[in-house]
Amino acid sequence: IAPLDAEMDETGQFPQALIDKMQKHGFFGIIFPEQYQGGGADPLAGALTIYEIAKASASVALTLDGHWLAADAILYHGAEEQKEKYLRRAAADALVAFCLTEPCAGSDAAGIRSTARFEGDQWVLNGTKAWVTNGGVAGIYVILAKTAPDKGAKGISAFIVEADAPGLTVGKKENKMGMRGSQTTELALNNVRLPAEALLGREGEGFKIAMKALDSGRISITAMAAGIIEAAMTTAKRYARERQAFGGPIANLQAIQFMIADMAVSLEVAKLMFFNAAALKGAGRPHTKEAAMAKIYGSGRAVKSCLDAIQILGGNGYSRDNPVERLLRDAKLLEIGEGATQVLKMLVGRMELAE
Repeated sequence: IAPLDAEMDETGQFPQALIDKMQKHGFFGIIFPEQYQGGGADPLAGALTIYEIAKASASVALTLDGHWLAADAILYHGAEEQKEKYLRRAAADALVAFCLTEPCAGSDAAGIRSTARFEGDQWVLNGTKAWVTNGGVAGIYVILAKTAPDKGAKGISAFIVEADAPGLTVGKKENKMGMRGSQTTELALNNVRLPAEALLGREGEGFKIAMKALDSGRISITAMAAGIIEAAMTTAKRYARERQAFGGPIANLQAIQFMIADMAVSLEVAKLMFFNAAALKGAGRPHTKEAAMAKIYGSGRAVKSCLDAIQILGGNGYSRDNPVERLLRDAKLLEIGEGATQVLKMLVGRMELAE
């Protein structure tokens, strides 16, 4: 994975051949039950997988995160027939994409405008989705739309839509600052007709399904942050040992040691936080607050660690010939996607005050 990351960043191309190879070797089904051809691993093993991959490429880790986030909605809320059909495909050869965000609704997820009407014996979906991770390369989409627009969040429902559904069109591919090997697109829904059994969970439960899926995603984001911190620290340590200045390696300078120490502490805390949240999820216990806190901390420390790594490398760190500037651009997304830091702080604050 690692040798491909610079090329992905340069070209913005999705690494389909790599993804095919990873699917062949079972990576994308690691956390699915064995009865659906998955690996049967627990959430902590899944988070550790994201962590290890993120050391080499945050883009590939994000592709897997987006896949698992969407598949989680099917795993925990789908009917048995849906699990049999879609989780088997998700484990074998089909990426899954989660479609909540819209041009008019990002952090305010309840403000989505896409609609789903039941006509005869079919659901009819219309609207536009934005910032869809795995858009255009997924074989399966989990799409949130309003079935009762006047009910706000309680009027949102979730649907499973196959990529070849008539009326489903992949729109603009985003030209992103970072995570450039992960494909992100818009998605247009123009009278997409679905059978009644495409409804995921019960009508009106879509918002709840989405929020639970995002809890899982935030664990993965923290694991990704830990991987980025470790990658930045590894590069900074190597450079500090080799770079000679002021009569010796700059690793001897207290200013450098302090920055390395901050990275080491950040890595250890981020790991412990995603270990804890993943363990709670695996035990079937509530983990909304723990996942949110982990993401707040991990994403912020990933950005700071990358900035410090650039500082240690000096002018070399500012050059695209070194990986740390790419790590910084990748890390910034972690403070935005799957719950912006400021929104998650409001969530944690409300939960703390309610206890």
